[in-house]
Amino acid sequence: MMNQARATFSNLFGGEPLSYTRFSLARHIDGDNSHVEMKLAADEEENADGNMRANVKTPRRCTGSICYGAVAVTIFFMIGFMIGYLGYCKRVEPKGECERPAATEVMKGSEDLEPEEEVIPESPSRLYWEDLKTMLSEKLDPAKFGSTVRQLNQNIYIPREAGSAKDENLAYFVENQFSEYKLSKVWRNEHYVKIQVKSSTAPNSVTVTGTNSDLVYLVENPEGYVAYSKAATVTGKLVHANFGTKEDFQDLNTSVNGSLVIVRAGKITFAEKVSNAQSLNALGVLIYLDRAKFPIIKADLPVFGHAHLGTGDPYTPGFPSFNHTQFPPSRSSGLPAIPVQTISRQSAEKLFENMDRECPASWRTDSSCRLQSKQNRNVKLTVSNELKEIRFLNVFGVIKGVEEPDHYVVVGAQRDSWGPGAAKASVGTALLLELARTFSDMVLNGGFKPCRSIIFVSWSAGDFGAIGATEWLEGYITSLHLKVVTYINLDKAVLGTTNFKVTGSPMLYKLIEKTMQEVKHPVTGMSLYKDSNWVSKVEKLSLDNAAFPFLAYSGIPAVSFCFCEDTDYPYLSTTLDTYDMLIKEIPQLNKLMYAAAEVAGQFLIKLTHDFELNLDYEMYNDKMLSFVKELMQYNADIKEMGLSLQWLYSARGDFFRATSRLTTDFHNAERTNRFIMKELNDRIMRVEYHFLSPYVSPRESPFRHIFWGSGSHTLQALLENLKLRKENKAAFNETLFRNQLALATWTIQGVANALSGDIWDIDNEF
Repeated sequence: MMNQARATFSNLFGGEPLSYTRFSLARHIDGDNSHVEMKLAADEEENADGNMRANVKTPRRCTGSICYGAVAVTIFFMIGFMIGYLGYCKRVEPKGECERPAATEVMKGSEDLEPEEEVIPESPSRLYWEDLKTMLSEKLDPAKFGSTVRQLNQNIYIPREAGSAKDENLAYFVENQFSEYKLSKVWRNEHYVKIQVKSSTAPNSVTVTGTNSDLVYLVENPEGYVAYSKAATVTGKLVHANFGTKEDFQDLNTSVNGSLVIVRAGKITFAEKVSNAQSLNALGVLIYLDRAKFPIIKADLPVFGHAHLGTGDPYTPGFPSFNHTQFPPSRSSGLPAIPVQTISRQSAEKLFENMDRECPASWRTDSSCRLQSKQNRNVKLTVSNELKEIRFLNVFGVIKGVEEPDHYVVVGAQRDSWGPGAAKASVGTALLLELARTFSDMVLNGGFKPCRSIIFVSWSAGDFGAIGATEWLEGYITSLHLKVVTYINLDKAVLGTTNFKVTGSPMLYKLIEKTMQEVKHPVTGMSLYKDSNWVSKVEKLSLDNAAFPFLAYSGIPAVSFCFCEDTDYPYLSTTLDTYDMLIKEIPQLNKLMYAAAEVAGQFLIKLTHDFELNLDYEMYNDKMLSFVKELMQYNADIKEMGLSLQWLYSARGDFFRATSRLTTDFHNAERTNRFIMKELNDRIMRVEYHFLSPYVSPRESPFRHIFWGSGSHTLQALLENLKLRKENKAAFNETLFRNQLALATWTIQGVANALSGDIWDIDNEF
């Protein structure tokens, strides 16, 4: 029967049925090589060795029904093959390839048809690291930096407190610049928040009084103020607590319970100083700039700051402030319950005249410093600040990526400032504008095709605790950790000349080191990379750094850097933070801003150019090992409580194995396979986010990162609590410690599980 069918088919085409044609779809998913192969297959009744050809009988003249049947089978076969091939092609190849008629492929072997010459579009030449680095350096314009800072400090833009008309004017200027640079898209978000300002009718005051509350004299009605202070009047003895750190309070021989505290600015944020004093039942806090740390000639210089131990709008904690969203009345747990006020150095010296006992020499402060009030003297503090609802704008511009436009690197700078803000806000904003111009030029005219998108952002309300950045993060809390690769902070990038300091996520340490090796110091000409042990000297991100909420609140790798001196830039948050003073303090401002732009620009290139993410997830192995070593010092105490560190060791081991497996997967992965590379990159992006403890409320403890956050869930809090068991057993909370140990273990285990990939790839024992 088979021979008869073959004979019929042969008669149709006038040939001998010695063999038949079999179409084989061979899957070659490698570039553009997917094709259809035509193979000659021997008769199915041939011998297994395939060398013997079956004899066939002389074909008989086919009847009409057999001929029609054979033609129908052939037509149906060809239609089925064409449908199958087109479906396969559309699944594997780009759309343009699939639109070729399948018949062209099927009949490619036919002698009657000339094969069509396939036109393969020439792919653009790929720019390499050296090309891009050179292009960046050439397109950055050193002359623009200083002139832009000067322009931003013209009277039409200063002072520009958040929500003011001048702040909004500058927002529109930034938006127009982004549009002129031809970014892919430019937009703005508006937010409604509550800030605290000085009362227009009742001034704040500091007064020295007698022990019977009789007025002695008014010390000052300060021009500066501390936002989010409690509005109240308190009277009591005055005690000096140096910088107001926890260690400073522990070293005091005098109790601050029921007293006012005076502290020097510096070392830690205003909010942390107030929190430390409040925890010891102090009545209020005064903050001043001493001459030893801030060598400012003007003794009556006013100072501004805020006392919110957190970021964002403290009256919508954990919630976004878009478009007058109606939330029930709420307050951040980080708002102080005591009044706080900044005073000038001149006023501090007047207070010292009514105090006894010289300050310790180890403080290295002014000779006029005194420790506590005289027997018959008190200090009265009145703060009358008022809440004010404001509307402010965040301005965005994006350069969309070519291959992963839905993943992006964000680079931002604070725009607002209580005073002129030359160093605090104008330097960062000028860097932001120049980087936006340069990268747009590189894309439009230089052939740079970033894999991922770059978002440039001008934040407002930064002076009140990174409100602009935090409200944006709160608005997209469920998605940004899956989208944002890294945040680069440009605030206060140039505060001096001598040193280059950097801080941020450990996942960025290798990228930072490579960049420091590439960029030269603009004054010395030497590489920024000076110390191979620089990682051990990296400080934690400060609460008042806009990069902090990205890392500690949203679990997004973040970095902040600056050219600076060993001492603080003295004019930040004062009325002397002007362009003229900045140029006087830093004559080579243009060169230093150019170097800062090179650093940020190289970060951007390395994070957007390569398909493989430049994030070093293995650095957290070292962080975990350091934590475990520190914890092991208390092993005897832990055993006495009937606890074991076995499960913590196991979780750390699982994390180590997960990072090792991911590294192996990267080594074995085909770099040209975008699907595999994206899956690996997604696993990397989960690392930082999963260090946010899932066991605490984002509203009550917004900074959930167990390494970089704040609260009882952090690893540092666990160690501090355990340390009390040796130093002050009565203060040690065993129940809290048991919870801390269990939750830290499961958080680390969760990171290991997330890094492992699919659930069936997780190799651990619970």
